[in-house]
Amino acid sequence: MSLIHKVFPKFKVNVDQEKCKKCTRCVNACSFGVLSFNGERIVADNEKCVDCQRCAVYCPAEAIMINDFPIVYSPHGTYTERIRKINWFQSGTGGVLLASTGTDLPYPVIFDDIVLDACQVTNPSIDPLREPVETKVFLGSKPAKLDFDIDPGNENNVTMRTRFPPNFEMSMPLMVGHMSLGSISFNACMSIYKAVSELGIVAGSGEGGLNEAFYPYKNHLITEIASGRFGVDLNYLQGVAGLEIKIGQGAKPGHGGHLPGEKVTSLISETRMIPKFSDALSPYPHHDIYSIEDLQQLISALKEATRYKIPIGVKIAAVHNVAPIASGIVRAGADFITIDGFRGGTGAAPRIIRDHVGIPIEVAIASVDERLRNEGIREKVTLIAGGSIRYSADLIKAIALGADICMVGMPVLLAMGCRFCQQCHTGNCSWGIATQRPDLVKRLDVDVSVQRIKNLFHAWNEELKEIMGAMGIDSVESLRSNRDRLRYLGPNPHIAEVLGIKHVGE
Repeated sequence: MSLIHKVFPKFKVNVDQEKCKKCTRCVNACSFGVLSFNGERIVADNEKCVDCQRCAVYCPAEAIMINDFPIVYSPHGTYTERIRKINWFQSGTGGVLLASTGTDLPYPVIFDDIVLDACQVTNPSIDPLREPVETKVFLGSKPAKLDFDIDPGNENNVTMRTRFPPNFEMSMPLMVGHMSLGSISFNACMSIYKAVSELGIVAGSGEGGLNEAFYPYKNHLITEIASGRFGVDLNYLQGVAGLEIKIGQGAKPGHGGHLPGEKVTSLISETRMIPKFSDALSPYPHHDIYSIEDLQQLISALKEATRYKIPIGVKIAAVHNVAPIASGIVRAGADFITIDGFRGGTGAAPRIIRDHVGIPIEVAIASVDERLRNEGIREKVTLIAGGSIRYSADLIKAIALGADICMVGMPVLLAMGCRFCQQCHTGNCSWGIATQRPDLVKRLDVDVSVQRIKNLFHAWNEELKEIMGAMGIDSVESLRSNRDRLRYLGPNPHIAEVLGIKHVGE
């Protein structure tokens, strides 16, 4: 008896043979081997279909439709189709199931239960088309106060005595989250790095080192120091916008990074300094960090290595005790903290971790902001938040809850053409984004992708200005932690208490 039982496909590819021109463009478009031409007609192997939609998009006759496979599973309230398939697959393979992108479980999104306030009569709104609304922010720590020297002979001659810590000026409170070369393609990385350079913001390089081809964009990149130390050398540390010690990420709290060996090509091997086709597995912990004192030592070492010229940060996953952890990180000398919520995306993660570990970013932001304020250290650090910042409304609400900057990943991939087929870990991305196959990588047009990313972020920034204007707020600094402009509309009033916002009607 075979260990592999028949599991029906998730999707069915329907080819209208009357419309089909037999051009085989769809066959060439599919990177998963679903479609083939038998000399007479296009045939489909539905078991391989992941609904990447490339075949349908590029069919000149619009002859292809992808539908749910028509098999109906007997209903069961406890053992859903999803649960049964997980058990069937694992009983056949005995392995850990990998998954990509953020969790696809229907967890409630707290952002959707929050509404924004607006001005009416006593506090007039601002027209952002006719009045300035400032969205510029600075990445790095800020001094607790400013001291000045006044010339006794000329009281108008004032100089600032306070030495400002290193900061990076950003045109908007948005950055692209960490996605390494390896998890995504060379063309995808190049598109992101060019876009952020032209936008005047930053992107994360991920933990996979930095290829020399990307050095011209270093001053708009935050490079990552992860437990695997992939590709880390002096050139990697210096000349960047910031350095980040990666402790965890939202899609896999408590885990190290994982790049399947199928994606470790010569390019990735050279960049990460690891053998070709070997799984790039970071250790779960940093083996030199077992306390806040250890973290403080590494932060100090990185500041010394970079001549105190750039901000040094720490990235953590959103977990239940995130607020005291963040407090310790600030006291360890970090200039910025990145918090990644449990709905964050990933190139590869154990499904069990991705779907069930961590807490929502909304709660993490509010609890960290409140804790740091109560301890009088909030202004010492820039707080970056990510993990399902889906569109501009989430950005605005996250800032009002306490974030300085929001990082986004999946919206950027969507702008480049991602169809959310959740197969990033296979390296077969039909759109040239999450792949290292040269024939697929070249499908991604860098110039087009750069413009689409810029369009997306410009739109978000304009909508941020629109909302701020409606609130009567002329600076994003005044929106940060302004929870009085939020109201909770959801089913659980205790969530409103945790977030520190009032329920509607209050």
